[in-house]
Amino acid sequence: MELMYSSTRNDKVKLTASQAILKGLADDGGLFVPERIPALDVPMDTLADMSYQETAYEVMSRFFTDFTEDELKDCIKKAYDSKFDTPEIAPLVDADGAYYLELFHGPTIAFKDMALSILPHLLITSARKNQVKNDIVILTATSGDTGKAALAGFADVEGTKIVVFYPKNGVSPIQEKQMITQKGANTCVVGIHGNFDQAQTGVKKMFNDTALEAELDVAGYQFSSANSINIGRLIPQVAYYVYAYAKLYKNGAIAKDEKINVVVPTGNFGNILAAFYAKNMGLPIAKLICASNENKVLYDFFSTGTYDRNRDFILTSSPSMDILISSNLERLIYRIAGNDAEKNTKMMEELSTDGKYAITDEMRAQLADFYGNYTSEEETAKTIKKLYEDTGYIIDTHTAVAAGVYDKYKKDTGDTETKTVIASTASPFKFTRSVMDAIDPKYDAMGDFELVDELSRIGNVKVPQAIEEIRTAPVLHDTVCEVEEMPQVVKKFLGV
Repeated sequence: MELMYSSTRNDKVKLTASQAILKGLADDGGLFVPERIPALDVPMDTLADMSYQETAYEVMSRFFTDFTEDELKDCIKKAYDSKFDTPEIAPLVDADGAYYLELFHGPTIAFKDMALSILPHLLITSARKNQVKNDIVILTATSGDTGKAALAGFADVEGTKIVVFYPKNGVSPIQEKQMITQKGANTCVVGIHGNFDQAQTGVKKMFNDTALEAELDVAGYQFSSANSINIGRLIPQVAYYVYAYAKLYKNGAIAKDEKINVVVPTGNFGNILAAFYAKNMGLPIAKLICASNENKVLYDFFSTGTYDRNRDFILTSSPSMDILISSNLERLIYRIAGNDAEKNTKMMEELSTDGKYAITDEMRAQLADFYGNYTSEEETAKTIKKLYEDTGYIIDTHTAVAAGVYDKYKKDTGDTETKTVIASTASPFKFTRSVMDAIDPKYDAMGDFELVDELSRIGNVKVPQAIEEIRTAPVLHDTVCEVEEMPQVVKKFLGV
């Protein structure tokens, strides 16, 4: 039975999976959601013996029902190959009483690779299925990791162009170097004078600009998105939670049907929403633990039922989570509002005009699966230092936010028995200065690449290829603009 997708702001809209992937964002500004969450109807004993690629097929085929088996398997095969530095794709590491799901073994050493390695192939297949003649222009905003992962995925992919906007002073030096050295004639990287939320709002405005859409259509282009607002990026993320559970079961760490907790460092809410979808497919997940940094808009939401972005924007050592408008939360709001597009639209309009909205008590009752908390900058650094000193295992700043919040969860609830998976979302090599400073302030005197080599030495881990290749790479993108100039920059790049 074909699974259709509707907009969170208009449930009369009905699109196939490939149509929703192509559009990225609905015309009304809403996000595409499946009409129902399909059941994971594969026995756990079968899943336990599957490779990552086989698991990904079982999950994605339940959601992307208008793709043929060959089409979907071809996309998966092209995505999860030797680009990843481990055949497991997403290995689990047991450290200090938790299982770290390492999602950073792809070409840009961050979890975004898990979905952005497959999105270009899903998009191109979708374009063919829907007889699209235009070139696809991927337009995206990044708080650090999405940008490089999208650039790496789409570089030199025929029939596509990609434009990435990032906050000029809001990403780590390594993140910026990864983006501005990106090769590919179809790539464009632009720093903006502003923060991530402003970049994301600018991108959304372009998606909803009908005059710009018409101009591009005449020139043979149409926009699509690589942000986690695209359903083609969200669904592949569901797969790694299923894979992690199956591997824990296979290794004897959990019994069949035993519930686990999942902790996710959360910014735009896509990664934890994927875990929520996995739970609703039938994966035995107890608590979804939402970890925030000092931009704790989500912690406050789970604590009070009010989402309020009216606050100072804080630059932290976990920049991919420096977000005050968590776009993917809209998908959850729509669901707990009883799939009521009108109710959801009203709240999103309040967010746009007043910067906040409040959910009802009835809606709050449906969030019992979630636990939210946050760590301060000091707590994040202490978590990195303690884990390294206790185990020798080195984690990045975002993963440390999750580990720190997991400690708070155990203290708050007394739940120390439930096996817990922590989503480890980036390699420590991506945030070497913050990580090494946390371990010992003496490292602050070193240069960026000296720190890379020292981290490799003390952690006894090989420097990832993604870091090696940017040591001496030339800067290929140096455009910087104001927020209001974003549409002009896109048109100039496309020659429109």
